[in-house]
Amino acid sequence: MGCACGTKKEGLPGQAGKVSGCNNNGACGTGGCNKMNVFDWLSNMDMPVQDRFDVVEVRFKSGRKDFYRNTENLLLTTGDAIIVETQSGHHLGHVSLQGELVRLQMQKKKVANDEEIKKIYRIAHQRDLEKYEETKKRAAPTLYRSREIVKQYKLAMKLSDVEYQADNTKATFFYSAEDRVDFRELIKQLAGEFKVRVEMRQISLRQEAGRLGGIGVCGRELCCSTWLSDFKNVATSAARYQNLSLNPSKLSGQCGRLKCCLNYELETYMDALKYIPDVNAPLLTEQGEARLQKTDIFRKIMWFGYKEDNNWYPLNVDRVNEILALNKEGKKPATLQIDKEEVRAPLSVLNSDLASMDRKFKNKANKNNDRRGRGRDDRGNRENRSNNQVREGNSPKPTGQKPSGGNPNKPNNDQNPNRNRNQNNPNRTNPNRNQNPNRNPNNPNPNRNQNNPNRNQNNPNRNQNKTNPDKDKPLG
Repeated sequence: MGCACGTKKEGLPGQAGKVSGCNNNGACGTGGCNKMNVFDWLSNMDMPVQDRFDVVEVRFKSGRKDFYRNTENLLLTTGDAIIVETQSGHHLGHVSLQGELVRLQMQKKKVANDEEIKKIYRIAHQRDLEKYEETKKRAAPTLYRSREIVKQYKLAMKLSDVEYQADNTKATFFYSAEDRVDFRELIKQLAGEFKVRVEMRQISLRQEAGRLGGIGVCGRELCCSTWLSDFKNVATSAARYQNLSLNPSKLSGQCGRLKCCLNYELETYMDALKYIPDVNAPLLTEQGEARLQKTDIFRKIMWFGYKEDNNWYPLNVDRVNEILALNKEGKKPATLQIDKEEVRAPLSVLNSDLASMDRKFKNKANKNNDRRGRGRDDRGNRENRSNNQVREGNSPKPTGQKPSGGNPNKPNNDQNPNRNRNQNNPNRTNPNRNQNPNRNPNNPNPNRNQNNPNRNQNNPNRNQNKTNPDKDKPLG
């Protein structure tokens, strides 16, 4: 927003207009620009002089405004310095608004358009501006000295600003206090020391912050120093409705009171809260009690969490109403999301085809191992039976074959796998066979029967001198 004192006046034909007001082109030197400004959107419209509203809005130090009547029909421009009437003397101010918008401002502030409105004397001269600058320089030393006097009298009050009248005959002291203060002796002390008439005016903490000005946490100028003039009551319930943390340091403004901006969006939140159910007790589910943790009013989403679970589960407003209805009937849903938990078939694991192939080849390998084991057992049993039969001399004759030349009871060397295997065995002959000290060669084994009837030396089947007629026969 530009400086209100930077409004240009139209010059003569062929000449550029000059800057009115404080002549600082935006860097206002009056200390009041951009405070409680109102944009005059009718300034470029030509209004009939006889029908123009004759009341003008005038701005004073620290954004204080008042209405004055232009009885002399002066040609005024926004930002002009003018001399106005006061109760005792005159004061200097700057035009902030004129025309039909002033009528709307008076209706808004409920100011009656009657004879009590004071008049405008004239446009300020250079001498008036120089004298006004001199009186403004007295404000800062006066404020410091006045605070020292207040400490001497031990009064529970805080002086925030001092404003001298342009004629240097009156000084207005603005203060804030929680309780009523008896400052009669203070007024006498101030009037005798500064040689002016003293007026004490009590203001609220919000008005004090508006006069001093500043930058809020939002990065903008304070609302009370730029446009806000009506201070409404702000309660902590406004913060609760908007789900704000009840932290005094964050909810308080520079005035030490609750921020006025808490009321800006309160009505919108109140309308949105009509669709949010009241959850005064935990939601009952089969998994446990779910307590409300957070609510997004505009998205209509509510977050719930279990006591022993750190996760929050978002639910829309319709689902919360369904669970509340079930709990009212004495029923509990399975979870916050579903009423009944469905039994689902187990999902196949990752790479299930590879796992099935592994099981297939594993079963096949086990079958092969079982077959090899049974084959070895069968061969071993057959060999044991054949060896036993050889020892007993009761080897069965093979059916369907004629005995070739040789002893049929004698096992065939080519068919005995153990015989060929043992011939190459270096451990076949025991070197300690004849070294047994307990063996007496002259003492025959009594258990050994030399006359064993089964041992027939004249066995016709045992013919060692008989040769096999097929032995020397060539093959094929």
